Amino acid sequence: MTSNETCAEGAMAAGLNVYIGYPITPSSDLFEYLAEKLPKRGGIVYQGEDEIASINALVGASLAGAKAMTATSGPGLSLMQEGIGLAIMLEAPLVIVSDMRTGPSTGIATQIGQGDIMQARWGSHGPYNLVVYAPASAQEAFDYTVKAFNTAVRLRVPVIVLMDAILAHTREKVVIKEPGEIEVVEFKKTKKHPGEYKPYEYDPDDLVPPIAFFGEGYKVLHESLAHDERGYYKTSPEVYRPLVERFIEKVNRNRKYVVASKDYYADDAETLFIAIGSVARSTLALVRDLRESGLKVGLFRPISIWPFDEDRFIKMARRVKKIIVAEMNQGQLVWIIKKILWDNKLFNVDVYSLPLLLPDLPSPDEIYDEIKSRGWKI
Repeated sequence: MTSNETCAEGAMAAGLNVYIGYPITPSSDLFEYLAEKLPKRGGIVYQGEDEIASINALVGASLAGAKAMTATSGPGLSLMQEGIGLAIMLEAPLVIVSDMRTGPSTGIATQIGQGDIMQARWGSHGPYNLVVYAPASAQEAFDYTVKAFNTAVRLRVPVIVLMDAILAHTREKVVIKEPGEIEVVEFKKTKKHPGEYKPYEYDPDDLVPPIAFFGEGYKVLHESLAHDERGYYKTSPEVYRPLVERFIEKVNRNRKYVVASKDYYADDAETLFIAIGSVARSTLALVRDLRESGLKVGLFRPISIWPFDEDRFIKMARRVKKIIVAEMNQGQLVWIIKKILWDNKLFNVDVYSLPLLLPDLPSPDEIYDEIKSRGWKI
């Protein structure tokens, strides 16, 4: 199965019942797959007139009780940013898949890029937090789409799954688990009487408000403006600051549940490569070749980009001399790495940004040639 197909299967396994989207290469076949499969399971597939309509309709579906998802690519994700901000403000859990391609603008619609890393986290305005996963195989596309739904529902946040054009269409053997073998998190419903319910009154343990959906007999007021626990618009600092601080902290407080990463040959590595998605696969092949030649190199592959698996990464960073961040953009992931090292006062580690501004996935040899052309020693 392709990663787009396993992503769709993961969504259905996690309880997806409403998909709303607008076709865009290279995610259109995910849309087509769900258009065939989801209605047979009692779900709804709807094509909006554009990405703006789709994301806003998705927010409404979520607040009406649906497990909701859309899929897009870089240009569509750009158009969705205001709607993502709305989902954050209303605490509407939903999943967005972005199959990254080249840019800017239309770029090369059928070719790989990794330019959505920063916009996935910072594309909407204002202080907030969300979760971004970056799988690197068809199996992980299934597993982390399930995880994305569980995280979205558990924390009431949008969760973005970043794939890329190559990974989206990579066909591999996968294990599709049976119902009952998969953790499926359900909405935390309010237990209060309708007369006592406040839509944004949160649980102090996890900072997440129990939810009541539209049509269940509760007074539910969802407001895109800053609001109090009742959902009423308020302008005072006493309301606004705790509201946005909670948006940020509810993800931070639950980071142990959220974060994920993998490492390869990192125990004795002196040079540590960092990469995500399809680029990580090419980089891992290069790492294996270099180790066969006697070089002490390893790979750290973040799966959760936001929030980053800092604790695991820092343990490795303390042992290495050099870090090379390989990515198909002008250098976005590298800024995360530099900030983490700076915050932890690891100033003795050299960090090199390797921007692979190619329209095709680089081979291990091409990555090595890029390194040699810069005169870097591994």
